[in-house]
Amino acid sequence: MDLGIAGRWALVCAASKGLGRASAAALAREGVNLVVNARDPDTLVDTAAWLRTLDPTIEVIAVPGDITTASVRETALAAAPQLDILVNNAGGPPPGDFRNWTAQDWQRAVNANMITPIELIKACVDDMAARGFGRVVNITSSSVKAPIEALGLSNGARAGLTGFVAGIARQARLASNNVTINNLLPGSFDTGRLRSNLASEAKGSGKSVEQTAEERQAKIPAGRFGDPDEFGALCAFLCSALAGYLTGQNVLLDGGAYPGTF
Repeated sequence: MDLGIAGRWALVCAASKGLGRASAAALAREGVNLVVNARDPDTLVDTAAWLRTLDPTIEVIAVPGDITTASVRETALAAAPQLDILVNNAGGPPPGDFRNWTAQDWQRAVNANMITPIELIKACVDDMAARGFGRVVNITSSSVKAPIEALGLSNGARAGLTGFVAGIARQARLASNNVTINNLLPGSFDTGRLRSNLASEAKGSGKSVEQTAEERQAKIPAGRFGDPDEFGALCAFLCSALAGYLTGQNVLLDGGAYPGTF
C-alpha cells in the first residue's frame, strides 16, 4: 500500500529506541525525510545512520538534546524546510506511590508528557493547515484508558494531553484543512523499557524475569508482547495521506488487553 507521504518531512521525538525508533523506521520506508531527536547523541547518530539505509533517497537529520527544553524544540523544528508530520513521544515518568511525589515530580511529568507535546503542536499545525496537509501522532499509553496504579504520574500527565487533543483536533481551521491529530496508545511492547520494568518487577517479587514475562503475557489475549514494528506500521498509517478523515481519536494497540467495549 502506498501511503502517499513520500517526500514529506517528519519530526519524530525520542526516536533512538523503542517505539519512537520503530515509528521513524516505518516512515523512512515510506520515503519520508526525517528529523529525529533523542537525549543520547551517540545512540541517536547510530539510529540516524541506520534509518538512512532503509531508503537512501531520504534525508535524516539528527538533533540530540532534551526536547522538553525550548531551545532543543526550536532547533528540531528549524531543522526541516517544512514540517508535515509530527510524532510526539517521550519516556514515561517513573512508577511509585503518589504519597511520595513532590510538586517537582508532577511538574517534570506534566512538562514531558503534556506541555512539551502541546508546544510542538502549537508550533506547527497552523503552517500545516496553510499548506493543506498535516499529521500529528502523540504516542501516549494504554493507561489513558485503563490507569495503572503505580504509574500515577503518567496517568495524570497523559490524560491531560488526551483531553487537550480531544478539543484542538476538532477545530475547523485544522480539520477542514487536512490536519489530523490523533493519539496512539501502546500496550505491552517488546522494548528495552519493558524488559527493564520486567526485571524490576521480578526483583521485587522474587520471581525470575522469564516467569514474570510469562505471567504478563498470559493476561494479554494475543498471548504475547507486541513487536515494535507493528506499532511503527500503525503510526505510519495514521501519518498517511489515506488517514485524512481520522482525527481526535485514541487508537489502542494492546493485543486485546483492554477489556472494555469503548
